[in-house]
Amino acid sequence: MASSALSIERPGDPEAAPLRVAVVGAGGWGAQHARVVTERFDTELVGIVGRDPARTEARAASYATRAYTSIEGMLEVEHPDLVTVCLPNEEHFAPTLELLKAQVPLLVEKPLVFDLVEADALLDAAGDTFFAINFNHRYAEPVLRARAAIEAGELGDLVFATWRFGGEANRGPSPHANLIETQCHGFDLLEHLCGPIASVAAQMASKTYGAFSTVAIALEFASGAVGTMLGSYDSSYAYRDSQLVEVNGTAGRAVIHDTVGALRLQSVGDETERVWRAGYFDDEARSFERTFDRYLDALLRSLRAGSPPPVPASAGRRALELAHAVIRSHETGARVPTPPAHP
Repeated sequence: MASSALSIERPGDPEAAPLRVAVVGAGGWGAQHARVVTERFDTELVGIVGRDPARTEARAASYATRAYTSIEGMLEVEHPDLVTVCLPNEEHFAPTLELLKAQVPLLVEKPLVFDLVEADALLDAAGDTFFAINFNHRYAEPVLRARAAIEAGELGDLVFATWRFGGEANRGPSPHANLIETQCHGFDLLEHLCGPIASVAAQMASKTYGAFSTVAIALEFASGAVGTMLGSYDSSYAYRDSQLVEVNGTAGRAVIHDTVGALRLQSVGDETERVWRAGYFDDEARSFERTFDRYLDALLRSLRAGSPPPVPASAGRRALELAHAVIRSHETGARVPTPPAHP
């Protein structure tokens, strides 16, 4: 098995001219955006945009940069090479559209938006602009290794896959917040590992606080494999295996524990397992937050090379499309086709 994707040393090319990066959002995960930019050799944090002046000033001061309360004002002064957007889940559309109209390269947090019409409007506005979404689960060490094992044929032909992800509620206006803003990672990761999802059938529960806080989904993959997803806001992130992924094939299986916790690979008929778990000094590989560092590392290489983003915003639109198919399935009691998006 290969070593971790990033070393413990400061990432980025110290000889490269730093890219000017601004962050839109002064909240909790926005702090991760600011952190990862300031910890690199090849990026410079040139501003933070927020709605609350005092909070934004405090965040900007903590990272020795400038605070803004409008996107337009920041763009006029800073002329960034890249803007990252980290805002409340259901408030992505207008700021993202404003940035796309300014034709600035963009990385947005998931979910892209909650409405498919808005998603299409953003993709249309983007045109050829570099437009990426943060599906950082793809860059966890167990996921990288599991995908390599699948591509090497170690699991044989895939037969079934399971995603389970549940914790405390992140409540919002939408009754489908759990499905759209959290389980989007599951849709993206299962298609990343197993190929396109061809249809879905779903059941939802709303036993706790008036929203569809738990959802169970049966999946059909275009390959003929089947799968399941269980996503919940009625659980706890304190539990072991709050997140669990299993991919089972004709020759073996891969099991991912808590995204960055461990990977177990096993062959059919073999009672022994091969296990990856981060070593004593390998804090980077055991940290969920550092999956974002890894993703930004890949994203910046693509941006500098003039290549498409490693995870384009269209992947966010695809996850939203699958989520809306799940909603239709629950409402109608029928299986809903989900033909793969056009390349």
